Amino acid sequence: MVTKSDEKAMTDLLRRIPSVDELLGDKTLQQLESELGHRIVVQAARSVLQGLREGITSGKIREFSAAALAEEISAAARDLAAYSLAPVINATGVILHTNLGRAPLAAKAVEHIGKIAGRYSNLEYDLGEGRRGKRDTHTDSLFAELTGAERTLVVNNNAAAVFLTLNALAEGGEVIVSRGELIEIGGSFRIPDICAKSGARLREVGTTNRTRLADYAGAINENTRALMRVHPSNFRVVGFTERPELAELADLAHRHHLPLIEDLGSGCLIDLRPLGIQDEPPVGASLKAGVDVVTFSGDKLLGGPQAGLICGRKEFLDRVRRNPLFRALRVDKLTIAALEATVRLYLDGTIDAVPALRMMRLPLEELTTRATWLAEKVRQNSSFSTEVEEGASVVGGGSTPGQSLPTRLVAVRHDRLSAQELEAALRENLPPVIARVERDRLLLDPRTVSEEQDAQIVQAFERVK
Repeated sequence: MVTKSDEKAMTDLLRRIPSVDELLGDKTLQQLESELGHRIVVQAARSVLQGLREGITSGKIREFSAAALAEEISAAARDLAAYSLAPVINATGVILHTNLGRAPLAAKAVEHIGKIAGRYSNLEYDLGEGRRGKRDTHTDSLFAELTGAERTLVVNNNAAAVFLTLNALAEGGEVIVSRGELIEIGGSFRIPDICAKSGARLREVGTTNRTRLADYAGAINENTRALMRVHPSNFRVVGFTERPELAELADLAHRHHLPLIEDLGSGCLIDLRPLGIQDEPPVGASLKAGVDVVTFSGDKLLGGPQAGLICGRKEFLDRVRRNPLFRALRVDKLTIAALEATVRLYLDGTIDAVPALRMMRLPLEELTTRATWLAEKVRQNSSFSTEVEEGASVVGGGSTPGQSLPTRLVAVRHDRLSAQELEAALRENLPPVIARVERDRLLLDPRTVSEEQDAQIVQAFERVK
């Protein structure tokens, strides 16, 4: 029950709330205003004052001070001034973590973006001829050398690449696909939906686990515009399975004067079998087997920027490029700069300069050494107990499903906080540290942490209250 004396105290407290102009006379806030700008400080002050009024009227706040208000406004202003998109430390062990931006770019790619971003460039200008050019030329020859493709087009992601290819080559007709390849990946990207939106009609053949060459052959008719193979990407069908070899499928398509399209998704450019990763065919191998058009992502196993790549035979790629939708889906100069720099690293033979590939190739001995160092440093704070144990990293990003890379994990416990509370505390660090929680333990995987970030993780634990 609210008494009259309570109401009077509340009214007096509300009257004491300073105006925004009065607050901005504070020396601390004046200095902050010169640093962050008038708009942000005013916005923060209004937000803090509104919260103060609500706290007083609800009875939750019974006193405040000008100094405390200035401190709260300073913190709120710095939060407002901070970029929403910010770097984090990925200690999850998921290399192509979709929620954390997938593949980090190589230093050469970042450097090249910086050079191109702040200046004019020859994006669509032929320096040799002195006239208008095409932006495709900056990556076309590089992918030709790397994969054997006659032409390469770049759009904004692989979903766009699949959609544009089907729209250009099969609109109004049928595309034959194995029933076992009608996949859905993250973000509700479904092959049947993409096909329907493209204007092509899906013709399913075979069964979930077995599709034979005869199934494709029996489905070809006067309305058929293409045959399509879809890489599973994020799942595996094991056991009693069957599907034709690519070369067989290509031969069937070509005998009927049809293109064979393959959605590889992950965009692998090198043989990953030496790392123990199976069933991720390189793009060049598909083209060599006779596939006419291959689509894949730029920010997965390729290790570059978000992009959708369309590689293949010139006669089909020219049809795709003439499609009016190509202009709507094409990429900007920054993506092209990053992609060009990344592909050059492959051609130069310096693939360890591509962060995602370097992480996959890290020796277990190096991971053990770093995990041991991290465990010892964190354990120096008596609030924490740590141990190093065997574990598994995953490639992620819809690649190499069911396969993992051996690693060493640092398991951390706090004497007071639960694993979930510790994980939340690390997310509040600057930069945020993103870790895993299993069996009430916080787990750190050094595979996805760069060496210069090791010390930052230790500092983040030191800040935990």
